[in-house]
Amino acid sequence: MGPIRGMLSSVDITEQQWRVLRVLQENGPMEPTRIAEEACLLLPSLTRILQKLDEKEMIRRRPDQADRRKQIVQISKTGEQIITSNLDKSLELSAAIRRRMGEDRHDLLLDLLNELENAEALNQS
Repeated sequence: MGPIRGMLSSVDITEQQWRVLRVLQENGPMEPTRIAEEACLLLPSLTRILQKLDEKEMIRRRPDQADRRKQIVQISKTGEQIITSNLDKSLELSAAIRRRMGEDRHDLLLDLLNELENAEALNQS
């Protein structure tokens, strides 16, 4: 994560903020609970992250039309620009990690992380 953190610090966002922006960019507007699930974050942490992203004008929030108690979060033009400007570098860094580890070991690592995530989800329910 070191090289990726370096890239992110140059645009003044954290790894978690990047993950939230990527989730919103890839999936479109959604509720915070779903963002937390997709970005593998705890809801209290996400609340703080959304506040910071809102302060930086990288997201927009609006009430859910179907249920006014809920909110919908979407990436803003500023957030989109951050992703667009840094996506190639991010993908390049990820590809370098994959090459260094080797395809098989990298795939195994991802499988093990997914297994761990699923086990944690079962423990929480």
